[in-house]
Amino acid sequence: MLRRIFLCLAVLASAHSIAPAMAQDRAEDSEAALWRRLQAGGHVLVIRHAATDPGVGDPPGFTLADCASQRNLSAAGRADAQALGAAFKRLGVPVGRVLSSRWCRCVDTARLAFGRVETAPMLDSGMADDDTARERKLTGVRAAVTEAAASRGGANLVLVTHDVNIRALTGDRLAQGEMVVATPRADGSLAVVGRLGVPRSGDAATSM
Repeated sequence: MLRRIFLCLAVLASAHSIAPAMAQDRAEDSEAALWRRLQAGGHVLVIRHAATDPGVGDPPGFTLADCASQRNLSAAGRADAQALGAAFKRLGVPVGRVLSSRWCRCVDTARLAFGRVETAPMLDSGMADDDTARERKLTGVRAAVTEAAASRGGANLVLVTHDVNIRALTGDRLAQGEMVVATPRADGSLAVVGRLGVPRSGDAATSM
């Protein structure tokens, strides 16, 4: 009887130790699947700007023309943006248009990651927007997504913007440097298929 009890306890202990490893494997498979989607092209990648210096919003009196007046990327954020670009190159992910908010932390994220960027006011921070301004921006984004949907199977469309805008677009709340992967619909809406964190050197998903 005691032997049977000890055997049951051993099985339970073994199952308990394996479960976290299985969960981790599932997470890695999911991340790898998202990278494979991006390799195939035809998706929209919505990126929150990389990590910044501490704070919320921008200092009083900031201007878009003066990066020194804004809250900018930290050294870690700049490194994360470069790591993102390196992952895209390593995995051969095709990149089409790279559109960014005019805020310097977004422009710098895009440029460090992809080497090029088009500023797009429709991606500017919507923190102070009223309903009319917010809808105008969403209409602009939907037009860009519709264009991407028409060329399905081509390069991926990249949008670099702010947390408040991403919540309005997808309902997702992202950490700095995180990304939403979505498929574009013909009506300009986004069908979210998953999210990716900041690529780290040696990650299984980014070294396939």
